[in-house]
Amino acid sequence: MLRESGTPDRSAFVELFASPEVGTYVGGARPRDELDRAMPEVPGRRPGLFVVERDGAMIGIITLDRRGADRPGHVRPEGGEAELGYLFLPHAWGHGYAAEACAAALDWFAATLPGEPVVLTTRTDNDRAVRLAAKLGFTELERFEEYGAEQWFGVRDAVPSAR
Repeated sequence: MLRESGTPDRSAFVELFASPEVGTYVGGARPRDELDRAMPEVPGRRPGLFVVERDGAMIGIITLDRRGADRPGHVRPEGGEAELGYLFLPHAWGHGYAAEACAAALDWFAATLPGEPVVLTTRTDNDRAVRLAAKLGFTELERFEEYGAEQWFGVRDAVPSAR
């Protein structure tokens, strides 16, 4: 289930961002004590962020944010495309939850903003993420260096996803 974040999700947000496994492809884990101090009581409550829930507990997040014009990789010269992002707790990996949740978020986005493309960036060495991007209908446009690693950049035209 996709939903808005709430107070009970705070500990899962801390666990998510402190996890060394999760941090592997996103710049590393953050110190747990730093997260405990800085994390708001209701984390992640903003437009474009969805909590992924399974059996009553948060297992990950999906984000649809506008890609900054100052970053490499765009389909429009002015930038600002919607960019899909996701993070899942390690115990939720390998069960198809990311594919299902991302497809649902993309379907919602396509219905809400018809005709808007969505972009996705991931490290080229993150084989699982590159395979998921293809499964979700993203087509590679380019590769570039960012955050000290080669990045895969793709676009998905605004069409309903195949599940």
